[in-house]
Amino acid sequence: MLPALLLLLAPARAGLAHTTPPPTTETAVFAGGCFWGVDAVFKHVKGVVQVVSGYAGGQAPTAHYEIVSTGETGHAESVEVTYDPAQITYRQLLEVFFTVAHDPTELNRQGPDVGTQYRSAIFYKTPEQQREAQAYIAELSRTHLYERPIVTQVAALDRFYPAEAYHQNYLALHMTQPYIVYNDLPKLDKLSKTFPALYRQ
Repeated sequence: MLPALLLLLAPARAGLAHTTPPPTTETAVFAGGCFWGVDAVFKHVKGVVQVVSGYAGGQAPTAHYEIVSTGETGHAESVEVTYDPAQITYRQLLEVFFTVAHDPTELNRQGPDVGTQYRSAIFYKTPEQQREAQAYIAELSRTHLYERPIVTQVAALDRFYPAEAYHQNYLALHMTQPYIVYNDLPKLDKLSKTFPALYRQ
């Protein structure tokens, strides 16, 4: 039995030696109002592998829509963006976030949605992300790109809680909903026009 077993295992072991390792991915977490639109924007960015809507930045030991929407848990509606750094950089994600995904000058709100759960925030996972985010905000402030001050919070990510299934990929599943048509579809149009090289259908 042993020689036969070795013959069976040999090709598998040989095959493992030639297997190409999966590409390295990294993750970034952004909060910019209702996660439906932010999720949709990053899903249309080349180099982004996955986007998950969820909650981050709170003090409560758990997070789900019913309690986060009260504004009392400290969480913000957020998106976790998994991306391939060989195709897109964290800096480019920051540019999309500030230019297209939301208005970084609105304090504790975005459009019709009001409350700390809709605040502008970057939840960094590494010191490098923290430095890049803070440097980019400082750069935007120096150039006076916005008429009002940038209020985006930069904070360490403690934990990310994925949102309920019905919140995931919401825009693609509700293209004709008035909220989506008025608030979020224009973001995709702006993405395609502002960053044509990064945009994908």
